[in-house]
Amino acid sequence: MHIPDITIAIDGYSSTGKSSFAKIIANEFSFLYLDSGALYRGVTLFAIENGYIGDDNTINVPELDKAMNNLDIHFGPEGTYIGDRCIEKEIRSMAVAGKVSPIATVAEVRNFVDKKLREFGKNGRIVMDGRDIGTTVFPDAELKIFMTADPLVRAQRRADEMKAKGMETDLQDVLKNLQERDYIDSHREVSPLSQAEDAIVLDNSHMTMDEQVEWLKSVIKERFGL
Repeated sequence: MHIPDITIAIDGYSSTGKSSFAKIIANEFSFLYLDSGALYRGVTLFAIENGYIGDDNTINVPELDKAMNNLDIHFGPEGTYIGDRCIEKEIRSMAVAGKVSPIATVAEVRNFVDKKLREFGKNGRIVMDGRDIGTTVFPDAELKIFMTADPLVRAQRRADEMKAKGMETDLQDVLKNLQERDYIDSHREVSPLSQAEDAIVLDNSHMTMDEQVEWLKSVIKERFGL
């Protein structure tokens, strides 16, 4: 199936499988995959390690903004990097998960990440997932998907993912974290999580990944007359 040179923007709630879905689609269609969430997590890790965010989530925005001028965060063969250091495992920890939403509310951070993403995706034929890709980063994307799923299903998926990586976790703690992130992401002043008017909703609460891929293929066939 030959897909036109389009941009596919995938938005939605935490732990709906956006990244896994986007990666599979990118591989299926030979698109470039960009993980916006990884960049926000990377900035969050950077802020934690350098003391720009406190235990109470108070953020030293001026100092963080200044430091980001020299922050070399990018994608590499093993995932996300700061300089030549792979940070893929660290950014998936609960310590980072608990602070990524407050960091993501900072306008300076969002501008930094959006600029990076536009640079990475300037040549098109990309698939990108996040929370404001179809509304802010690539509002002109030819295809926008908004993913959702039952909160308990999402929490179980996240807990299973963490356990598979050898991380101890509690389902109720994960569910609470997801609910807090949902609220913060949906109510922040800058680029809140919202469904683009022209986005197609994918509720994958009870769908396998193969079923989701087939669903998208049917959407593309209909949308582009293939």
